Amino acid sequence: MAMAISPIHLSTSTFPISIKSQNSNLKTPKSSNPNHTQRRIITCFSKTPSKEVILAKNDLLELISDEERGVKTEGNPSKRAEIIKAIDALESLGKGSITTSSLLSGTWRMLWTTEKEQLFIIKNAGLFGTETGDVLQVIDVEKGVLNNVITFPPSGVFFVRSKVEVASPQRVNFRFTSAVLRGEKWDFGLPPFGQGWHGK
Repeated sequence: MAMAISPIHLSTSTFPISIKSQNSNLKTPKSSNPNHTQRRIITCFSKTPSKEVILAKNDLLELISDEERGVKTEGNPSKRAEIIKAIDALESLGKGSITTSSLLSGTWRMLWTTEKEQLFIIKNAGLFGTETGDVLQVIDVEKGVLNNVITFPPSGVFFVRSKVEVASPQRVNFRFTSAVLRGEKWDFGLPPFGQGWHGK
């Protein structure tokens, strides 16, 4: 998957941050409980981001660059607060933007998160004799599909399917429908769990 730094699409789940090529967005999710997640979407859709936006994105990317996708941040409350402050600063630059258009569609690669379930899987991939590969979120607004994917090279994957629908210019509701943990010669289905929304 091709990556671009400018313009760039960043996102966060229960504060995750992801990267996507060919646009400039930041979304920062917040979780109220394990089964109901709110995601704030911070968006700067301009084709030529302002210098202020570019600097804010670069500052955020620098802060998370050595955090091992959030694993190291778990034991460092001051660093977590610093990162969230940078997310809030970038959010303010995209205030009022439409965050539920087709620009939300695409494949996102997670760079940083505070979501305990994802961090647990990332840290414990060794139980499957491997390391965590890409952590992705695939969104298709038009088809109403959102899939979360955690890969375990060379052939393992944890795959969670969900349905989404646009509720407002800055809000997308979602509901998990199924989950499966799959290895090279086996798979283990899990019941659907959780619902919530992206946005405000």
